[in-house]
Amino acid sequence: QVQLLESGGGLVQAGASLRLSCSASGRTFSGYPVTWYRRAPGKEREFVAVSTKSGQTYYTNSVKGRFTISRDDAQETVYLEMTSLNPEDTAMCCCKRDQYWGPGTQVTISS
Repeated sequence: QVQLLESGGGLVQAGASLRLSCSASGRTFSGYPVTWYRRAPGKEREFVAVSTKSGQTYYTNSVKGRFTISRDDAQETVYLEMTSLNPEDTAMCCCKRDQYWGPGTQVTISS
């Protein structure tokens, strides 16, 4: 069974950066796409970024140029580097592989 665990969230001021990590146990990320989602307070969960099994990356428009997804399959970890954060980025961020979800890590941006 796959278990995912996110880390790296926190409370930062607008303009700051954070790096989220999604680590896997049980099975590796190798050969699978891994996706970051987020849910802002009072909103639906939304797609943020994906790293395909071949390493291609795609982003939602609101984070393009600010967020970077990367993966280290040897370390069984996928990262989400977030820069120029603003209060609209406040959300619970989760990673997903296949049907497996992590519990999430909270990102809070103060103005």
